[in-house]
Amino acid sequence: MGEIHHPSKYIDARYVDLIRTNAAEAEQLGKLNADALEIVYREKWFRLLVPAIYGGREITLPELVRLQESISWTDGSTGWVVTLCSGAGWFGGFIDPDAAKEIYKSEEVCLAGSGAASGTAEQTDTGYILNGEWNYASGAYHATHFTANCFITRNGERLLNEAGEPLILPFVVDKKDVTLLPTWKYMGMVATGSHSFEMEDVHVPANRCFKLDPEHAQVEGKLYKYPFMQLAEATLAVNLSGMAVHFVDLCREVFADRKGHPRVTPSQTEMVNQALINQAEELDSARIALFKAVDASWSDTTSDNLKQVSKTSRILAATVRDVVSLLYPYCGLKAADPTTEINRVWRDLHTAGQHSLLTFLDVADD
Repeated sequence: MGEIHHPSKYIDARYVDLIRTNAAEAEQLGKLNADALEIVYREKWFRLLVPAIYGGREITLPELVRLQESISWTDGSTGWVVTLCSGAGWFGGFIDPDAAKEIYKSEEVCLAGSGAASGTAEQTDTGYILNGEWNYASGAYHATHFTANCFITRNGERLLNEAGEPLILPFVVDKKDVTLLPTWKYMGMVATGSHSFEMEDVHVPANRCFKLDPEHAQVEGKLYKYPFMQLAEATLAVNLSGMAVHFVDLCREVFADRKGHPRVTPSQTEMVNQALINQAEELDSARIALFKAVDASWSDTTSDNLKQVSKTSRILAATVRDVVSLLYPYCGLKAADPTTEINRVWRDLHTAGQHSLLTFLDVADD
């Protein structure tokens, strides 16, 4: 089946213990706590994809997906915040160098934002005026800057791109220019603090607008030639698989504790244990497929290789949902207790699994 490593291989065990010890507190706070953030800043996890010339780590995609899976295995909210904020850090490869130097100068730089175009940017002679409201800015409490997609307008009229469609471009703005709205009230991923934000008549210079495509990269490097769609699909998928591996690990503990329960027969115990083995193998098989696809696409970004990343990302997401759904009923009421670790993992996984990018298995043809 090929070599597959447990996520624990790619992360310091001390970090795992510290982050998990504080996970319940982070839920109460609704954001990552100080101990977790200290690790994030020390390891430059928000800077994983930031260009090296701006103090970033600029790691390869094969390294990235393995590390991000391990952080998500450690804790779902931590992994999600790191993934979304480091993903926004990748924009540094496309932002005007003068603006980027200013944005990334802080050691605690963190970009949060939204991919939805739910605002406008009125073009002026000196820049743009931004207005709108954007949802689901994971890591909002830790952000030094926010990114937002906007419909470009001139004199109140929407401009069109070369295909005759509304022109949409991303912007990066300072934290001081946005107002947070406390809208993140979902059952899981509580510590991501994925709140909404709004802007009202915010003036930004033209160099805070950028284009996310290889032809407009401002930094030389393989990382900034890789397509954004497959980068997003792969990194979101490994967040789900990291949480799923954590869930499977916890199932082993729960099943061992329930062994010998008076209302569970030996044959039922055997059935449950075999289900755990089978589902763990299914999960690992899907993980291997994605890692192989990512590695191949990093070596050669052909259309076929990129489609395999999209396909295996979706298959992995579907497999995660199936595996967890099959094992959950065998875990007893402990898994339904919101104060337990296994319930938090279950809630985080099913909340993150609602992301629209990985909902459907089919991949659109070119």
